[in-house]
Amino acid sequence: MQRFASTRPVQNIPISLWRRCMYTTSSDEFLVRLPSFEYTPPSYTGPSSDVILNKRKEFLSSSMSCLYKKPLNIVDGKMQYLFDERGRRYLDAFAGIAVVNCGHCHPDVVKPVIDQIKRLQHPTTLYLNHAIADFSEALASKLPGDLKVVFFTNSGTEANELALMMAKLFTGHQDIVSIRNGYHGNAVGTMGATGQSMWKFSVVQTGTHHALNPDPYRGVFGSDGDKYARELQDLIQYGTTGHIAGFVFEAIQGVGGIVELAPGYLSAAYDIVKKAGGLFIADEVQSGFARTGDFWGFEAHNVVPDIVTMAKGIGNGFPLGAVVTTPEIAGVLTRRCYFNTFGGNAVATTAGLAVLNVIEKDKLQENASMVGTYLKGKLNQLKEKHEIIGDVRGRGLMLGVELVSDRKLKTPATGETLHIMDQMKDLGVLVGKGGYFGNVFRITPPLCFTKDDADYLVEAMDYSMSKL
Repeated sequence: MQRFASTRPVQNIPISLWRRCMYTTSSDEFLVRLPSFEYTPPSYTGPSSDVILNKRKEFLSSSMSCLYKKPLNIVDGKMQYLFDERGRRYLDAFAGIAVVNCGHCHPDVVKPVIDQIKRLQHPTTLYLNHAIADFSEALASKLPGDLKVVFFTNSGTEANELALMMAKLFTGHQDIVSIRNGYHGNAVGTMGATGQSMWKFSVVQTGTHHALNPDPYRGVFGSDGDKYARELQDLIQYGTTGHIAGFVFEAIQGVGGIVELAPGYLSAAYDIVKKAGGLFIADEVQSGFARTGDFWGFEAHNVVPDIVTMAKGIGNGFPLGAVVTTPEIAGVLTRRCYFNTFGGNAVATTAGLAVLNVIEKDKLQENASMVGTYLKGKLNQLKEKHEIIGDVRGRGLMLGVELVSDRKLKTPATGETLHIMDQMKDLGVLVGKGGYFGNVFRITPPLCFTKDDADYLVEAMDYSMSKL
């Protein structure tokens, strides 16, 4: 396969030996190869990066941004790798923002979808079709307790909007409590629940209260989950009528910078929320579908939500979201007519069922746990070497690396983060970024990521940081 940065000839040396020498000592060149991969993309004959960029500028909103100083034109993908217009291979450690859990163009996702498209694309849920029924049954089997009624949507925003509305209808209360630094969508209700100003437009957003973020790294109470829970109790007691419709949370905050909630917080919050009459709503849009090493992020906290929302990894790239709840709560939507034209369409639900089958067949949950633990350990070793790394966190293959210019003051190293991202891209590694200050690497690769991939990522990050 292609080599990315070196100008010297390299002998056929095992990758295990390459790992011991991250770059040459004589010229300080990065000579590590990407792990071998038996796939060559077909030649690309489409428009160039410049042509596409000019079309975007003319016909698409300027609110749509691109990563990197020189945006990539990605034209092909296979499993954990992406390819640009020149056929150059990149290790994808972002997975389309934690979407492509099974890997790009996984054959066992592609084939059933193509077969379904050839037969029937959109019959509408007003007619019977096996695709939505089969996927509903399989999806419900992945959830605990009485969580077995499924509503399909097209996105995470739609799923969270529906969940918030159902909570208000079921409880008869209007107040929603969410957590600062969380992200739940870009419609009015979900924007209100989102706890970061950069994602909130100046439109009316009422009835939402934001609890302190139980952030072990930057939070005011460190890792003391009980203290954050007491603050939540105070918020409900003094900021609401004392009765709430629901409490919505991410077990690991994705957009917020891969922030794990303090130990013990969610179990204590559950009791507080139930006493206030509210529903417990787990936003699993990013952490669901085996990404954290558990199938759902909330499983690590010993709680069973009343409502679970999901999207992203559910369809491996197909526009699909879902809300799963109990029959009793689901009944509120029978009070009026509720309908979603594309929610649960035959092609998307076929993709969803294929995703569940691949996760089980390829043992992706086990791999996310194993490789994620390995990668996190390697990143913590890197933290010991580079002062710029303030924190390494996350579970499974949902990991964050926060960069700071001063460890004691935790000063965000935002500019350095962008620079290192560009350097890693030049070495063939793609990561995301997040956090309120934009100083956290979001490492959310396809769940077929290997230990060799993890080694290469760490080596590229180490080299890029060493060149600062």
